[in-house]
Amino acid sequence: MVASKQNVGIVGAGLVGSLLAVFLARRGFPVTVYEKRPDMRRGEAEGGRSINLALSERGWRALRTVGLEKKVRDLSIPMKGRMMHDEAGKLSFQPYGIEGQAIYSVSRSGLNMALMDASEEAGADLLFDVPVEGIDLKTNEVTVRGGDRFRHDILFGADGAFSVVRLSIMLQTDRFEYSQHYLEHGYKELSMPPAQGGGWRLEKHALHIWPRHSFMLIALPNLDGSFTCTLFFPFEGGVSFDKLNTEANVIRFFTEYFPDALEQMPTLAEDFFANPTASLVTVKCAPWTHHERLALIGDAAHAIVPFYGQGMNAGFEDCSVLDALLNDCDWPEALALYQQLRKPNGDAIAELAFRNFIEMRDKVADTEFLERKRLFTALHEAYPKEFVPVYSMVTFSHEDYAEALAQADLQDGFYEKLRSLGMVGQEEDADLDGLISVWRKEFSSV
Repeated sequence: MVASKQNVGIVGAGLVGSLLAVFLARRGFPVTVYEKRPDMRRGEAEGGRSINLALSERGWRALRTVGLEKKVRDLSIPMKGRMMHDEAGKLSFQPYGIEGQAIYSVSRSGLNMALMDASEEAGADLLFDVPVEGIDLKTNEVTVRGGDRFRHDILFGADGAFSVVRLSIMLQTDRFEYSQHYLEHGYKELSMPPAQGGGWRLEKHALHIWPRHSFMLIALPNLDGSFTCTLFFPFEGGVSFDKLNTEANVIRFFTEYFPDALEQMPTLAEDFFANPTASLVTVKCAPWTHHERLALIGDAAHAIVPFYGQGMNAGFEDCSVLDALLNDCDWPEALALYQQLRKPNGDAIAELAFRNFIEMRDKVADTEFLERKRLFTALHEAYPKEFVPVYSMVTFSHEDYAEALAQADLQDGFYEKLRSLGMVGQEEDADLDGLISVWRKEFSSV
C-alpha cells in the first residue's frame, strides 16, 4: 500500500460511514467517526427512516471483503422475487433472476450496529452525540457543537442526503454543482406483525408489492415473522396523504385498495398516525472531492430514490472501489480516481432507480411487461453470458451502473424490434436462437 497512515475523519456513522471506517481502520489508518445521533446500540434506533433494506451482490462483496458476510447473512432473509398482489387479492410471483439468485431483506438498525461494532473492533474511534456544524476547507478542521475543532489529513462526508460536509463545500467553493429533485410521492412506514403462534403472514421469501398505478404498498420480511410495510403515495391530490387525515379515511382507503393487506395489519391506523411521512429525494453534485483531501461518499454524494434497492449497495460499492484503489495509490491519486470512476455510476443508478419506480408502480402487473420479463429471463438462461437483463446486471453483478443504463436503452430498442418482427410471444414458444441472432446482429457489442 502506497498511502501513508494519515489521520482520517468520517462525518456520519450510518451504514456507509461505519463500513468505510472498517475498511480504513483495517488498513491501519487512525479513524475518527463523528455521529450527531446517540449510539443506537444503547437505545432505540431513530424512527422515520426505512427500517428494512435489500442487500444485493454489490453490498455483499463489500461485506465479504471485510469479513462480515456470514454475520450479516444471519441477520437477513433471502427474497427470490416479487410477489404481486392485485386488487382482488390474486397473487403472482416474478423471480428476480435465474435459479439461486435472490436479494436479501435486512434490518437497517441491525446492520448498522454490526458495522459499528466491526469498525470499533478494527480500531476506529466512534463519537456519538457530536453534531458537526462546519468544515474549514483550508485546514480540513471539523467544528462540532460547542466549538471544539479537530483536524484531519483526510476527511469524508458520509452524512447522508442532507450532508453538512457537502453544504460546507457548496458555501465555500466556486463552480460546485448541485441539484436536488423531490418526487411528488412520499413514504410512510407501517407494520404487519407475526402470525398468531409465530411465523409469517405472507410468503417469507418474497418482496411483496401491491401496485396501484399512481401509488403502491410494499412489504419486506423480518426475522421475527413480521413484515415492514411501506406506502409510497402522493403528498397532495385527490388520492394522497393529504386526504388520509382521519382513521376512518385510512381504513376506508386500505379497504378499497389493499384489502388483503388490511386483514393482516391490526395496528394500521395507530401506525399510520404515529409514524412520520418522509420525502424521496435525488441528489447530484460535483465535484465529490476537494483539494485531494476531502471526499463525499454514499448518499452525501449521490442520494437516490429507493426503487432499485441500490442506495446502500451503491454506497458500499463506493467503499469497495476506494479500498481497492488504496492498494496501489496514495491519497490524492486514489481520491481523484474514486471520483472519476464513481461519479458517472452515481448518476446512472439515480436514473435507473427513477425508472424502476415507474416500473414497480405502473408496469409490474402489465401483460406486456410480464411478457417481456419472461422472454428476457428465458434468453438469459439460454445465453447467460451474451444476454443479461438490466435488473440482473444491476443486482447480481458488478458491472458499472453506467453500462447497465446503456443496456437499458439497448434492451428497450431490442424488444421493440422483436415486436416489429412479430417475434414476441410466451417464452416456451419463442425461437430463442432467432431472438439471440437479432440481438447479436443489431444490439450486442459482444
